[in-house]
Amino acid sequence: MSRTGHLDPHCEAILQEYQDNLPRFREVEAQVKDTLKRTLADAGLLVAAIESRIKSYDSLAGKLELKGHKYKSLAGLTDILGLRVITFYIDDVDKVASAVERLFTIDWDNTVDKRKIHEIDSFGYLSLHYICSIPDFPYRFEIQMRTLLQHAWANMDHDTGYKSGVEIPKRYMRNMSRLAGMLELVDDEFSKIRIELTDYRRRVQALVRSGNLDEVPLDGDTFRSYLDMGPFNQLNKRIAAMNQAEIQEVPLMPYLAVFKGIGFKTLGDLAKVIKEYSEGAYQIACYQIGLTDLDIISSSIGPQDLCIAYILKNGGGKAGIKYMFDLLNGESENNDMMAEMLLEQSRDLPFMNTQN
Repeated sequence: MSRTGHLDPHCEAILQEYQDNLPRFREVEAQVKDTLKRTLADAGLLVAAIESRIKSYDSLAGKLELKGHKYKSLAGLTDILGLRVITFYIDDVDKVASAVERLFTIDWDNTVDKRKIHEIDSFGYLSLHYICSIPDFPYRFEIQMRTLLQHAWANMDHDTGYKSGVEIPKRYMRNMSRLAGMLELVDDEFSKIRIELTDYRRRVQALVRSGNLDEVPLDGDTFRSYLDMGPFNQLNKRIAAMNQAEIQEVPLMPYLAVFKGIGFKTLGDLAKVIKEYSEGAYQIACYQIGLTDLDIISSSIGPQDLCIAYILKNGGGKAGIKYMFDLLNGESENNDMMAEMLLEQSRDLPFMNTQN
């Protein structure tokens, strides 16, 4: 605070106004930050971080020492309170901006879209800066929006002194500019890939709904969409009916590795197995639980017994069943014993002696 001796009475008055209103600035900081968090979360928009800061006394005093004549009062400074929203993707910056526009009053005359800067070394400074205000608070504040890569670059750039005014050898400046260009390309490509993946998922979901399963490759996205249709429900209900048992739902995504591991390439392959091997799966389940008083079964019993029926009917034997359990549970000696037991139990079941 000793530096205030260099300030004129006008600047001293601004500093005093700052001190008098500092508690209110802190209240607004918490309010605005919380509002942003809740709004973005409600919109399903995942961001890397929401940061905030209030300009320190010494920082404000230094600014007033240099530029105090420009400001009539504290209200003339728009950066006392600053917030920054850091997104993962370029296109999310505009989504955040749209939310900010709905939440706060924007001072468009002082708002700056630095993304329109096209200098080769401008990558880390391509933030969108909104000057905002809220009712019952006489001071404006700034919200910056940038991507995570832009933020990382700006911090690295600051640490290296690239824009500090110190003369830096041209070879370093050239390398920094090349790196900035690479990061900008990566930022663009990440957004492009996300858009393409979103389009792919929509096409896949449409194909699954249409029933054209032979055209749908078996992968994480397609299998998840297929599970939403309940492909094992009918088999599970039939098995449960033996004991009037309740079906306990469990995650079935682990079976993706099993289905891929035993050679299925498309959802059509899986649908065909459900159609052709459900009777075998039912017979295996009958042997397992038919003479028990089990009244709760897992929803995984259907896909598990389908896999066992397919493996046994196609010559996979004990090794094939053990492989299935290894994929599901991790390798262990217990898997070998379960495979041996299931092989013995299933050997004389009717489905093993019929043509597919």
